[in-house]
Amino acid sequence: MLCRSLALSLALLFALPASPQFGAPAPNHSAATEKNVWNYDGGLVMMTDGAIPDGPCFRLTGKLTAPNFFDNLKRIDTKTGPVIHRGNDLVTEFPEHMQLLFEMYDTPCMEPGTAPIGPRVYLNKAIMTSLHINFFWKRGVELRPAKGIALKSAEARQIPPYSSEAKDLPDKFEWWFDFDVPSGGVPVTDSLVLILHTRDNRVAARVAARL
Repeated sequence: MLCRSLALSLALLFALPASPQFGAPAPNHSAATEKNVWNYDGGLVMMTDGAIPDGPCFRLTGKLTAPNFFDNLKRIDTKTGPVIHRGNDLVTEFPEHMQLLFEMYDTPCMEPGTAPIGPRVYLNKAIMTSLHINFFWKRGVELRPAKGIALKSAEARQIPPYSSEAKDLPDKFEWWFDFDVPSGGVPVTDSLVLILHTRDNRVAARVAARL
């Protein structure tokens, strides 16, 4: 089981067959016209920038979804805390399973010290397979392991060069992942946290999907 240790080596992920094409997750988390009401039609978006020490920088973007669950789902912030509604119904827990889709792709390093001296380095298979991924459910400041999360598919999609006449350019890829997330009994006020670690256990990226 890939999530047995909760530290999933990305080296194992690319041993799986390529996934069928699925559309890039599109953010759909916006404030409604009424103050302090948030609409979550389409799912929970996650997005962050990360960096590999002495290596490339990247963006991770994705979405946590479930069939029909997020349709017309709204959060209303109250003095006693957030309340989640679908129409007139109070929603307290996530469904039995959700789907997490995310991609990673190269971005320029903006902070001093995050880019190596010399030619720009891009996310490649050697770098990707050196990473480990951990999942947690977060409640307040408490993190607890998210059990049973399993990879469904992983794929590297090559990005065409900016010009057909360009020569000797490094290969560039988008890296796509599709996970099944068991979530039965998890309160909707909990957040799903994803943390990427390098081989020497440094954090390359951290992001959460939250209501």
